[in-house]
Amino acid sequence: MSGPVIETKNLILRKPDQRDTAAAVEFYISERGRFAGAQTIGQAWRAHAKMVGHWTLCGFGMFTITDRETSAPIGMCGPYFPGDWPERELGWHIWSADHEGKGVAFEAAKAARKYVYDVLGWNTAVSYIDLENHRSRNLAKRMGASLDNDAMKPEGSNCVVYRHPSREALS
Repeated sequence: MSGPVIETKNLILRKPDQRDTAAAVEFYISERGRFAGAQTIGQAWRAHAKMVGHWTLCGFGMFTITDRETSAPIGMCGPYFPGDWPERELGWHIWSADHEGKGVAFEAAKAARKYVYDVLGWNTAVSYIDLENHRSRNLAKRMGASLDNDAMKPEGSNCVVYRHPSREALS
């Protein structure tokens, strides 16, 4: 599959494809991926297919985060805006705890935010984060995002909304 590629010091962000399925499914059926609501392999497969299909329906989507040296898929990060979301989101998830605490999500999220501002032309983005996901909440704060208690949330979600600084504020 062709598509945009973002390269950072340690990572390559690319459009998701079949190479990512096994790692994504393992994540979605784990406790780490509980936000997706997948409880079976079939549900996990469909959760990943939803991310892949987002690219076709919207022309953009979350990138697969890969290790620059090994090309191993280690998570997803980037723009997400399904039909029932109140606002455009910058989202992320790291598939294995082995990659946490190493700056992977921060490096990927900074590059993805630059992409949504510079290439997609967004002026703002939010991150919908599970109330109990303290690591993601800390990452949002580290990126300069602030809690937006007035922002609408996806229907039925148990999340908080972090608003990222505007494109102009980062310039």
